[in-house]
Amino acid sequence: MRVLMVSGDRQTTVGRIGPFHVMQAEFSKHFERIDVLCPRPDAPVSVRTIHDNVHFHPADCGRLGMARFVRRRGAELVREHGHAVVVSHDYGWFYNGIGAAGIARDTGVPYLSEIHHVPGHPRAADRRERFDKWVAKRYVRWARKHAAAFRVVNHAEMPPLLRSWGVPDEQILVLGSLYIDRELFAPRPNVARRWDLTFVGRLVNNKGLDTIVDALALLSEGSAQPRLLILGRGPEEAAVRARVAKRGLAAQVDFIEWVETPEDLADVYRASGVVVCASTCEGGPRVTVEALACGTPVVSTPVGVMGELLAGGPERSGVALAGWDPGSFAAACGEVLGGDRAVIGAAARATTEPFEFEAAIARYADGVKALAGGAA
Repeated sequence: MRVLMVSGDRQTTVGRIGPFHVMQAEFSKHFERIDVLCPRPDAPVSVRTIHDNVHFHPADCGRLGMARFVRRRGAELVREHGHAVVVSHDYGWFYNGIGAAGIARDTGVPYLSEIHHVPGHPRAADRRERFDKWVAKRYVRWARKHAAAFRVVNHAEMPPLLRSWGVPDEQILVLGSLYIDRELFAPRPNVARRWDLTFVGRLVNNKGLDTIVDALALLSEGSAQPRLLILGRGPEEAAVRARVAKRGLAAQVDFIEWVETPEDLADVYRASGVVVCASTCEGGPRVTVEALACGTPVVSTPVGVMGELLAGGPERSGVALAGWDPGSFAAACGEVLGGDRAVIGAAARATTEPFEFEAAIARYADGVKALAGGAA
């Protein structure tokens, strides 16, 4: 079977090995040929084929021309190579999905609209996210008449939202997008704790960094002086540093912009008491699942798959909060930090079995094949 993918990946064609490149190392084993339409990169194109059978076709235009480019070039590729299905990663202004719908109309090949998460859902961080959610709603209500199905990546959050926007159950396909190397992200014995709380991710508005800093301040009100690591970079860095200073926490917070390898990231997880996520919306998030695989408990808002993974009970792997306030966040972190690390760590590791790299990608590939066969 041959597949045409419409992707937002900008890294692969300039020689950077990011998540999409890694995913294709396994996904490409399930198909004869994969063609990928992608945005114009921000550096000269140096790579057009990876893993022998994944071929990239970067746009020759900016965002405003993407829908037209996807439709035109995609239809050409379908006629040349006979793809059975179009898989479109849809987000933002949804030019990928609009173009993919055009390919479907021009060629008769079905398209799968992938929506990993919707900004502003389950909670909006600002007015921009509320607007983005409105745009997503308009797209979904239009695309339900054109797409063969919508791929979503969690059970609890996205299917109810799509149903509320008029998408029938038979058009919703749940296929996870988290694929992790459980040999790399695994517990190691006798690792000393360097940080009590660790955040990993881009420093942007929807990550809830204010909540994390304020929760640290609450945890520091007694004699304890817990340490926080903030690993990442982004436009909110100056504001976060200012909040840390305002709360008198500068001596307790470490900032690291980047680690060089996945092995280094796994070492960070293992050296952390709890990995925290205070996001208002997420598709995964990947970092929390990687941390759980390392035996590190997680405290998270109920975004993405977190509500499903952090189940209650005496041997739970962390806490999925019902809300976003610093008080609840601090209480949950204190509870997890005071628990039995061996018991919690074993439970955390066990929750990540469904995300083993090869098996998870095989389920994704099988879902794409089934859609193509069902639509034929």
